[in-house]
Formats: sequence, C-alpha cells, structure tokens
Amino acid sequence: MDFENKTVIITGGAGGIGAAVAREFHARGAKVACCDLNGEAADAVAKECGGFGKRVNVADEGEMVVFIGEVERDLGPVDIFFANAGVGFGDGPVGGAAGAPNANWEKAWQINVMHAVYAARHVLPGMAARGSGAFMITASAAGLLAQIGDAAYSATKAAAISVAESISISHGDRGVQSHAICPQYVKTKMTKDLPEVMTAVDGMITAEDAAKTIVDGVAENRFLILTHPVVADHFAKKAGDRDRWLGGMRKLRRMLLEMNGGRVI
Repeated sequence: MDFENKTVIITGGAGGIGAAVAREFHARGAKVACCDLNGEAADAVAKECGGFGKRVNVADEGEMVVFIGEVERDLGPVDIFFANAGVGFGDGPVGGAAGAPNANWEKAWQINVMHAVYAARHVLPGMAARGSGAFMITASAAGLLAQIGDAAYSATKAAAISVAESISISHGDRGVQSHAICPQYVKTKMTKDLPEVMTAVDGMITAEDAAKTIVDGVAENRFLILTHPVVADHFAKKAGDRDRWLGGMRKLRRMLLEMNGGRVI
C-alpha cells in the first residue's frame, strides 16, 4: 500500500504508539486524524500530521460515527483505520483471574474489542466499494500469549485478533487489508510500571521503533504485525505444547509474586 495522500484515522492517538504511528504515516505522505479521551493532545498530534483531532469516547458508537463523518467531510474517505485505543486494569488484589470487577471487564470489552467493531461497521463498506483500504487493530502480544495478572486484557486482546481475522476473511477478496498489531513491551504510559523481570526478557523498544515496524507491515500487507519477532517463536511453542507453556507461565507468575511482595503487577 502506498500512503501518499491517504486519509488515516487513529484512535488512542494522543500519545504512545498511536501518536508515533500517526507521525510515521504522515512522514510517508498520509493525512491523519486522531481521537482520544485527551482531545487536546490528540488534536495537537493530528495537526502535525495534516489533519485534526478531538475528544471521542470510543466505547460510544454514536461518538465514533460523528468523528468518522467529520473526517470524511474534511479530509476525504477513510483509507486506513487504526483501532488503537486500549485499556488494562489488572486482576485486582484478590481472586486471581476472576478478581477484576465486572465494570473493568465491561470497559475492557467495549474499548479493546467493540470500538473496533463500531468503526468497522462504518468504514469497511466504503473501503470495499472502492476496492482498497486497511483496517488495523492493536491486539497486543497478550492476545497471542496472555498477560500475567490481567485476565480481562488477555481475553479481550485475543478477541481483537479474532475480529481482525474475520475482517480479513470477509473483506480481503474485495481489496481490504486487515492487520492485527501485536506489540510486546513498548515504552508507553501503559508499560511504565511493569516489573523489569517481565520487560527484560525480550526487551523494551521505543514507540517510534514500533511505529516503523507497524507501518512497514501495513505497506507489505502482513496480517500479523509483531514489534518483537520473537513473539512468533513463543506462540509456536505455546501451540506446540500448551501444557508446558502454561507451566512456564505459572513459574514466571511465582517469580513475580516473590519479587513484588505477593503482587503480580
């Protein structure tokens, strides 16, 4: 895919991976609109990138529809949609995988999964009619491997990969690319408090390095885009011997508990 003069929407675009990807797309010729709960920061990033931004609650389909309409009116039909906004809360102090309150599970579901569904409903028909476009979902390496200490995050990110697969199956023959973006540890606000024992195994990279890998993956039409290629090896081991992999994850969890006074993260 050539990005020259393409219109891109990025959710969660106020900072981190979203902002870095916005700048990378713009450097390759695209016009980028960003939305985020921090509307002021999203607008500042987007104005650097030839577009505009505003505050949008992506869990509200109506707000998403209004924003998509404004972008199409001012910048043109949406060529690329990056459903990047996401949240993680942790399992809570007690209860392990069942410890998080219902409200956290529901918010994770709405933001990590449904906001991509809401967007897809309103941009995929146009992409398919034009015979081109790309739909991107930030699914995280946790969607492939699981995040110790956050069952809701792991489950919803796995669901996000499934949504991206379904988009590829349903719309790929009509020229629409689908991409599951699966970052591992990238220097952002979301990862700043993670224990070093977790982030040191495969390394922490910058958002700018992640953005280059992500945009390259879209240009090359790769479905699964990994900021850390070693994640593919981990996933293969998980698929090859699930019992052994689960045992290794339990061992890592015990280490985290010992190092953090009984807390995983």
